[in-house]
Amino acid sequence: MVDRFKKIFSSQQTSVLSAATLIMLMVIASRVLGLVRQRALAHFFTADQLSLFFAAFRLPDLIFEVLVFGAFSSAFIPVFTGLLKKGKKEAWQVAASIVNLGILAFLVVSAVLVFFSPHLYGVLAPGFTNGQQETIVSLTRVLFIAQGFFIVSYVLTAVLESSRRFLVPAIAPLFYNLGIIAGTYLLSPTFGLMAPVIGVIVGASLHFLIQLPLSMKLGFKFLPKIVIDANVKKIGHLALPRLIEVSVTQVSKTVELFLSSLISTASFTYFTLGSAIYLLPVGLFGTSLAKAALPTLARQRDDRIQFKKTLYAALYQMIFLILPISTALIVLRIPVVRLIFGTDIFSWEATVQTGLVVSAFSFGVIFQAANSLLSRSFYALQDTKTPVMVSITSIFFNIALAFVFIKVLGLPTWGLAAAFSIGSFIQAVVLFILINKRLESGSMLSLLTPVFKSIFASTISGGIMFLTLKFFDRWFWIKRASTNLPFEKFVLDTRYTWNLLALTVIVIFVGIMVYFGVLLLLKSKELWYFMDLLKRIFVTKMVGPVPQKESETVSPTPGDSNPS
Repeated sequence: MVDRFKKIFSSQQTSVLSAATLIMLMVIASRVLGLVRQRALAHFFTADQLSLFFAAFRLPDLIFEVLVFGAFSSAFIPVFTGLLKKGKKEAWQVAASIVNLGILAFLVVSAVLVFFSPHLYGVLAPGFTNGQQETIVSLTRVLFIAQGFFIVSYVLTAVLESSRRFLVPAIAPLFYNLGIIAGTYLLSPTFGLMAPVIGVIVGASLHFLIQLPLSMKLGFKFLPKIVIDANVKKIGHLALPRLIEVSVTQVSKTVELFLSSLISTASFTYFTLGSAIYLLPVGLFGTSLAKAALPTLARQRDDRIQFKKTLYAALYQMIFLILPISTALIVLRIPVVRLIFGTDIFSWEATVQTGLVVSAFSFGVIFQAANSLLSRSFYALQDTKTPVMVSITSIFFNIALAFVFIKVLGLPTWGLAAAFSIGSFIQAVVLFILINKRLESGSMLSLLTPVFKSIFASTISGGIMFLTLKFFDRWFWIKRASTNLPFEKFVLDTRYTWNLLALTVIVIFVGIMVYFGVLLLLKSKELWYFMDLLKRIFVTKMVGPVPQKESETVSPTPGDSNPS
């Protein structure tokens, strides 16, 4: 039993779909725990207080995003995968050097930001009072400790994903969320806002420790030196454009904090909680598919036929899976927010404003998810410049639009989410055109036909869901006081949680059935792929690869004695 348990954790996932399916399952658990974490925070703290906690992440997140996602997602994995494919032992030397470089950069940058944080938050969050800014600074300085764990932990994540071990990296975020939840529930009565901060540190350390044993088994070692060889230089060369892109993204996120603080103290909470809901489908079907596809795309970059097949199959499936969810979020924004964050101290105003943010974000879910995959397709071709330039352009457009929406038009918090969705739309369209041109994939209309089918089906589904929601909601009929229908016999009183949950489930079920029915009439291939996947999982108890399992394998590395 123990050996079988170890094998499950150390085995490889050898196809995009099998890896993505595994990641999706873990992402579901992680996102659910993430929502439980936010629910816990909403239970103990008001929206005004939570804004201080969320704002405290701005500077620590800046380091994390730039150092981790700036280098590892775009540059480290393709280079490290190539070294493993050739069986070169220097792959582990490169990994150790990257860890040491990351730690060194973290220590220098974090020291500067910690010292200047009081002045920086005075500029970044001008809408908060001096006392609120002091609270933010005290929380921020402790949160920097967690980022030190993440710098190392995400190198281990990249090592494991490059070796096609996706399970352990997918489990790690669960422990991060559990740490925050435990800290919030156990320590909040005593330590106030510092309680979830302590939980963040515990969660970050667990995120690192859960990945360390398998990484070391595969061959990773901590070495007390930095070797700047050709491979490290290549990672630096590939990472530079991505570093610029991520830095600009951080400017955009800082602008969101700046503008939301000017709307109201609680606005940043509305924005953050709304983004947590919208990130569920993005992480579930966007990031998971994109992360699973990157190693395969990197290996197929010299075989354009297989590369195109993998890329477009993943893109179509992603859109097919995400569209009904984003549509449901738009229609059910208030019930969803009430079910997730409806605590005694989460007001109706907070519910409405967060719901509007969810709707504005939901329009851009499909584009944000597509960007994850399309960007990684360029990374797999070892071209980081093109997606970076496109991303930077869309980010600046997003920033400009956010200022117009908030400062000129005076829109509430949902204006920030709307600006983000529009920027994501522009980025996705441009990336799709450029990758189609790069791969010489043919007619744009034929490539987009599966997408149009999914959009049409989700539109019909959304309309039916809206009508179903109104028909069974008691308060809709009460507002229509002149009606003679005996509506009390078939409606649900949504003042009660179980009735609200039942209505939400009914509406979602109707929406899914309509969505599948329309796609069946349109003869959607993605629907049949999805049905075949369900059959393999629940009938034959296996997940088949799409595309077919690659014939080559990653060369065994020291300690890698248990490939699947």
